[in-house]
Amino acid sequence: MAKTTKPYAEGLTDRLRDAEYAAAYLSAAAEEGRAELLLALRDVATAQGMGKIARRAHRGRESLYKALSGKGNPGLDTLLSVLHAAGIELTFKAA
Repeated sequence: MAKTTKPYAEGLTDRLRDAEYAAAYLSAAAEEGRAELLLALRDVATAQGMGKIARRAHRGRESLYKALSGKGNPGLDTLLSVLHAAGIELTFKAA
């Protein structure tokens, strides 16, 4: 019997619905840089439903797409509200 596989993007979307996986994904992206972090946060928001995240974050859906693009420049309040809406907490550790 042949194994069935799903495309990488589809599998990633499924995994990003889990807050633990999404947090690890964001942590890895943050180590790469600012643009990578924003795109990773956009992946998480898209996987969990951009409209749902926007409502929970009290932001407009279109403004989130723009803010979370590689060239976006969201404020800290936007980042924190999106993380909270996705069930993810921001933490810090010593370098």
